Amino acid sequence: MANKINIAIDGWSSCGKGTLAKSLADSLGYLCIDTGAMYRAFTLAALQQNITAHDEQQIAKLIENTTISFQQNTANNSFEIYLNGKNVANFIRTPEINANVSQFSALTPVRRFLVKQQQQIALSKGVVMDGRDIGTVVLPDAELKIFMTASPEIRAQRRFHEMKQFMPNITIEEIAKNLQERDFIDSTREDSPLRQADDARVLDNSNLTREEQLELALQWVSELL
Repeated sequence: MANKINIAIDGWSSCGKGTLAKSLADSLGYLCIDTGAMYRAFTLAALQQNITAHDEQQIAKLIENTTISFQQNTANNSFEIYLNGKNVANFIRTPEINANVSQFSALTPVRRFLVKQQQQIALSKGVVMDGRDIGTVVLPDAELKIFMTASPEIRAQRRFHEMKQFMPNITIEEIAKNLQERDFIDSTREDSPLRQADDARVLDNSNLTREEQLELALQWVSELL
């Protein structure tokens, strides 16, 4: 594709941001960057060293000694997250990471560290990036901004099905409570809170299939190219 644009996807937890981002990237031949995975990887690094989100000194040291990158998996043509040279894609979706990632994501030094990397990746265009502050902070000049949402009930059901493989005894009530807590932290944090960019297009996928939401997003892309 001759003319490439950057696509910013923001929205609440369990709205399928990652799914849409990957589908769009695959369809357009773009690079897909899951910024949430970067924050999850940093959270994993902190927890592995028993560092809490309140320990500013240790957080600063961890930033200096942490490398987070994406490497292509040629087997399935996807980009997987690496922490200090190790593939951690299978270790960042656990309940422990879910319970702590919003606390670390709210820290200004952590956000500055990762946002700088994200902006460097997007310089050459042709990037689909999803997260919570992409259209407002990371890529404010992205040609297409999408803000994804869905009903709380639908979101809880989606996360419940995802988490059952890790925690067979978890209840949907626990999932709903965790989502509510993460929504509050994400939308009220002092640094780069989750909010809809003024020029973002809203995609409510409560009643849409994956194919339908991809079709809509591709329609928006075609309008810009």
